Amino acid sequence: MPLSEHEQRMLEQMERALYAEDPKFATALEGSGLRTYTRRRVYQAVAGIVVGIALLMTGVIVPNVLWISVVGFLVMLGCTVLVVTGWRKAPKPGEQPVSGSAGGSARGRNRQRRSMMTRIEERWQRRRDEQGQ
Repeated sequence: MPLSEHEQRMLEQMERALYAEDPKFATALEGSGLRTYTRRRVYQAVAGIVVGIALLMTGVIVPNVLWISVVGFLVMLGCTVLVVTGWRKAPKPGEQPVSGSAGGSARGRNRQRRSMMTRIEERWQRRRDEQGQ
């Protein structure tokens, strides 16, 4: 369902306010870097699966080098795991990727996200209060 004109104006106003208040955070949200990275990672993993199949076939064809087949299977297995995990992490079309810190535990990242969302909600509430008066 498309946004109404009022909703589009409000969204644009929120975007401008976000850029004015925290341009670094706003540019991190707008980029599609995660999606491009994930797509590239999936393509590389698919290429790795093809290489693994080639190694597996080479090990079957060439006598007395069974270890090449084992290496090919392990390469295929590892690349399949990369494809599956990369595919699950890819943001859906139109969905903004969540930006978080690179290090730390999952609990620490959740706490940081929660506090970030709390700050954003507080700012939003302040803006609504200021505009209402």
